[in-house]
Parts: sequence; structure tokens; C-alpha cells
Amino acid sequence: QVQLVESGGGLVQAGGSLRLSCAASGRTFGTSIIGWFRQAPGKEREFVGGISRSGSSTRYADSLKGRFTISRDNAKNTVYLQMNSLKPEDTAVYYCAAQERVLISTLQYDYAYWGQGTQVTVSS
Repeated sequence: QVQLVESGGGLVQAGGSLRLSCAASGRTFGTSIIGWFRQAPGKEREFVGGISRSGSSTRYADSLKGRFTISRDNAKNTVYLQMNSLKPEDTAVYYCAAQERVLISTLQYDYAYWGQGTQVTVSS
């Protein structure tokens, strides 16, 4: 089992950057694929990106490629989401989630463990 806690959210102006962290506890972190999702008010939760167990493979939502980067430090049990060139439409609650399947899934239902989320607000 994995417990996840996100941090690093806040208010930023358009064009700015934020780095979110997902700190994990539990003995299975190193075997978990980690995904990032976000949910804006009135919208469904959507896939942002994910990273493999070793960190050697990543996958991103097409609309976010080039602006968002995911990395992980298994020694620190932490996954990061670096967000650059932020836009007001990036405003959402951001969640990290863990799953132990083979592939980096874009489907939230494939992820068994979730953090509580961290708010990101981008002002214009």
C-alpha cells in the first residue's frame, strides 16, 4: 500500500512556473507507477502525465507536452511535476496517484491510491 501527499501548489501569474511534489510512504512506492491528474471546477478529472517505476519512461497528455515535466527520486520516495509557462486554464486541483500495473495508464480508474490534492491557481 502507498500513501501519497501532494504539496507545492499555490497562486502564480500566467507565464510562471510551479513544481509540485508527491511524497509517498509505504513499502511499494518503488514498484508503483505514479500518475498526475487534475480537476478544474465543473470539469472531470483529467490525466496530466505519469512516470514509470524507474523514472526512465514518462507519458503526458498531448496538450501539455513541452510545458510539464515529471520526474521521480525513489531514494526520497518523491515524484515531481514541474509546470512551466502556466496558463489560467491550468487552474485546478492537482492529484498524484499510484498503481502497480505494467503501463502508465491515462485512466483514473486504474490508479488505486490517491493523494488529497493541491490547489494550483494561475491568474491572468
